Amino acid sequence: MRNTQLAAGAMLIAATAAFSLTAQAQDPSGPWPNRAVRIVVPYAPGNTGDITFRQIQLLLESKLGARFLVDNKAGASGNIGAEEVVRAKPDGHTLLLGATNNYVTNQHLIRGMRFDPLRDLMPITMVSNAPSVVVVAESMPVNDLRALSAFAAKAAPPLAFGSPGIGTPPHLAAELFRQLAGVEMVHVPYKGSPPAVQGLVNGETQLYITAFSSVAAMVKAGRLKALAVAGDTRLTALPEVATSAEQGMPALRTGNWWGLSAPTGTDPDLIRRIAQAIREALSDPGVRDRYQELGLTAVGNSPSEFAAQMQREAAAWRQVIDKAGLAPN
Repeated sequence: MRNTQLAAGAMLIAATAAFSLTAQAQDPSGPWPNRAVRIVVPYAPGNTGDITFRQIQLLLESKLGARFLVDNKAGASGNIGAEEVVRAKPDGHTLLLGATNNYVTNQHLIRGMRFDPLRDLMPITMVSNAPSVVVVAESMPVNDLRALSAFAAKAAPPLAFGSPGIGTPPHLAAELFRQLAGVEMVHVPYKGSPPAVQGLVNGETQLYITAFSSVAAMVKAGRLKALAVAGDTRLTALPEVATSAEQGMPALRTGNWWGLSAPTGTDPDLIRRIAQAIREALSDPGVRDRYQELGLTAVGNSPSEFAAQMQREAAAWRQVIDKAGLAPN
C-alpha cells in the first residue's frame, strides 16, 4: 500500500511540475523564455529574412532576456519550415520568420498544403518590407509607367518579363502590372534571382519587378533603369524615382515583406510582448539606417494590424493568381 501511495504521489508531483512549466512558459509575466527561442527561416542562409532579423537580434535579446537562434529550414517554397512551426508547441519558443509567399500566396499556388497560414499561425508583427521596383534595360525607350504601358501595348512580339520562378513575388508583381495595364506579356522563369537579373541585362527579357536589393548594383552601374517604386513612399536609395501611385497606378503596390508569427494557441499577451519589443528595436536609428541602405522599410505593426493585412493581401493575390490562370501545382 505504501509503495502504491508513493508511486501515486510521485506521479502527482511530476504532473504538477509539468503543468507549472507549461503555465510559466505561457505566462509572459513568468520566466518565459526558459530556453532559447528558435526563429525558423524557411529558406537557405543568406536570404533577406536572415539579414533583416540579424539587424535587431541583439536588441531583442537585451529587451526580452531571451537568446534567439536562427534555424534555416529550406524547401518546398518555404512550406517545410513553415509547417514545422505550425506543428510546434505553442509556448513561444518556436517562431516563424516567413516571407510574403509563406503567408498570402503559397496556399493559392501549391496543391495539397497541409496547413492554412491564416488559420494555423498567429501573426506577431511584420518586421520589414522591400517594396518592389519596376526595372527595365537602360536601352528601353521608356522612363515611367505610362510610357512602359504604351510601349507594351504596341510591342510585337509581346514584351517578356523575367522572374526567379513560377509563383514567386516578382512573377506575381509582373502579372499584376500586366493586368492593370491591360497588356500582353510573356513570362520567362529563371532558376533564381541572379540569372533573372542577368537575363534582363542581356536583353532576353525587357522587364523585371523585384526588390531593389536584387538590382541595386546594376541600377547604380547604369545597366538597368528604375521606373517606379511599387510602395507607399519613395526609397531613400532612389529618391528621384516616383512611386506607382504618383504615376497614376496606385493599385500596383507590391513587395516582399518578412513577418514573424507563432503557432496558433500561443498566449496572446506573449504575442503582444514580443511585438512591442520588435517595434522598439526597429525604432533604433542605426537599425533604420541599415534597413534603408538595404532598400528595406522597417515596419513593426501590431499583431491585429498584421493579421488584417495578411487577410487583405491573401484575398487580393488570389484574384491576381486566378486571373493569370496559375493553377496550383
